[in-house]
Parts: sequence; structure tokens; C-alpha cells
Amino acid sequence: LRLKFDWTQQQLADACDVSLRTIQRVEKEGAASKETTMSLCAVFEVRQGELIKLDDDVSEQSATHAVSKQNLAAIVAASSFISFALGMATVLVIF
Repeated sequence: LRLKFDWTQQQLADACDVSLRTIQRVEKEGAASKETTMSLCAVFEVRQGELIKLDDDVSEQSATHAVSKQNLAAIVAASSFISFALGMATVLVIF
């Protein structure tokens, strides 16, 4: 949500009346005290359930993105191996 509002971590910390470190910890660990959660809900004008759902949606998108990177790495490795194997086969046929 912070990025949707185009806010820095410091701007959000100021709006919530918490420390910058608190915002960093919440973004990194995904856990917040009840008071911090209430402040975030008030600032973003959402209910607590919506804030948690939004967090779950972002986590799910991040997991999908990570899997996509793994698939891409596997495809690149496989295509490199195939290219090498075809190159070796061509060399063997020529000789």
C-alpha cells in the first residue's frame, strides 16, 4: 500500500507516528504490534482484515514471481545444455 500511495518509508512512519525502523520491520517481517496495525489501518483508511488480505495478496504475488524466476533459470540452463549438445553432435558428424 505504501508504494501505491507513492510514499517513502519515512513518510509512512511519520503519518503513523512510529519509527522508521518499525515500518522497515513490518515490511520485512510482515508482523506488527496491534498499535502499529491500527495506525496503518487509520492512515490507509482500511479495516484490519483488508490490510491483512492485501498483505497476503502481495505475498502470493511475490511467491509467484519467485517461481517464475526459478522456471526462467531452468529454461536458460536447459537451452544452454541443448545448444552445447547440438554443437558437439555437429562437430562429431563433421569428423
